[in-house]
Amino acid sequence: MYISRKLKEQSISEYLLYMWQVEDMIRANGCDVERLEQTVVAAYNLPEEQRAELTEWYANLVEMMHLERVEQSGHLQINKNVIITLTDLHFRLMHSQKFPFYQAAYYKALPFIVELRAKGGQNKSELENCFDALYGVWMLRLGHKEVSKETAAAVADIVKFVGLLSDYYNKDRAGELDLEN
Repeated sequence: MYISRKLKEQSISEYLLYMWQVEDMIRANGCDVERLEQTVVAAYNLPEEQRAELTEWYANLVEMMHLERVEQSGHLQINKNVIITLTDLHFRLMHSQKFPFYQAAYYKALPFIVELRAKGGQNKSELENCFDALYGVWMLRLGHKEVSKETAAAVADIVKFVGLLSDYYNKDRAGELDLEN
């Protein structure tokens, strides 16, 4: 919760990846709040008030996962909404003449996005495919598994593209982004 708040303010893309990890952590604990409190919350060694607040946050997420039927797979609507918001911003940036650097980053990543879609991501937005790739590589690295040079190169271009989008998201939220042609 504390990490997610900070990430949401600093980098929406890192926030989303973190929240996907939280979803997986909840699943790994059987969507059981008591297990989460014992295995996750206890590891933070927080004062009682903060521990209760963090436990409540996980309990709310577990409840949402049950209600939205994403206990086994998929993403919470709150996380899908981030993708929707970023997709909207992406389209606005692509249709503006003021952001050729962003557009170039997108077109550089596009062949990899097309490849991801061909490998099973047809029912997902381009951005969700990008985040799937980033999350997958992140999980491989956390598991100390090898990432091929080709995949690393593709992900590097996707990281640049998503990073720019995240930066523009922050500017848009702050009212500092002028998209008018």
